[in-house]
Amino acid sequence: MASTLPDTASPSKPLLGQRAVVSGSSLGIGRGIVIALAQAGADVTINYRSHQSQADEVADVCRGYGVNAHVIAADMADPEAVERLVNEATDAMGGLDIVVSNAAYSDRHLMLESDLSEIRKTIDVSMWGAFHLVRCGAQKLVDAGAGGNIVVISSPMGKVAMPGSMAYNMAKAANDQMARTAAVELASHRIRVNIVHPGWIDTPGERKFFSEEKLQEEALNLPWGRLGRVDEIGRGVVFLCDPASQYITGTTLTIDGGIQLPFAEMYRVEEKRKLDAAAKK
Repeated sequence: MASTLPDTASPSKPLLGQRAVVSGSSLGIGRGIVIALAQAGADVTINYRSHQSQADEVADVCRGYGVNAHVIAADMADPEAVERLVNEATDAMGGLDIVVSNAAYSDRHLMLESDLSEIRKTIDVSMWGAFHLVRCGAQKLVDAGAGGNIVVISSPMGKVAMPGSMAYNMAKAANDQMARTAAVELASHRIRVNIVHPGWIDTPGERKFFSEEKLQEEALNLPWGRLGRVDEIGRGVVFLCDPASQYITGTTLTIDGGIQLPFAEMYRVEEKRKLDAAAKK
């Protein structure tokens, strides 16, 4: 099959002329993604629910890279709002090539202490919101008949049974299986669907669960010695959407600084080395 690299693409602007919508992109990881897409040449739609001023600021940053940027409010827990977001983004940009499902919600309580309303909100935003965005976005891409990319921002917590996060763990596990199934179903339309698993990323959302002092303290204990940055997740999304990556679909890109590696075991190795050295003295 012949390459589908567009004539306008270049190494510095691999997504030039493409059009992307990113859910939950006024803050945090979504902000990093939408800015990275703009840097790569894509026109973008920034979605927000309650942070309009931040969304407007992100749009201004994106326009600074010479692309068109639009801002649309939509609650990802509302299926009709998600459909409206996709329709309005497509109309505003004159088409759609890239869909990034990023918006999420989480509260952390043990299962037996959880409020059912919190569980429902987590599932409605993090699972159903992702599903409706992927479904609506995929329909637009299929109707256009020019292929495209869908990226689902999931989490290692879809695999790791993190206590206190049951609903979020459930939602992210569902995200992974949803994306892989969509990759199979959409391959004949030349629509690629991939997953990103961010590690512990430095975002405003983390301040909901940790103090600044605790975050910086724990970051030093990670394999890479720091929290991840949102721009690092953004570059991963650009890589997956780059036409040069057209043979990648149904896969998971983990960007976590090694957090899923058994790095804690290194402490045992180092302790054993110290004991052996002491015994030789």
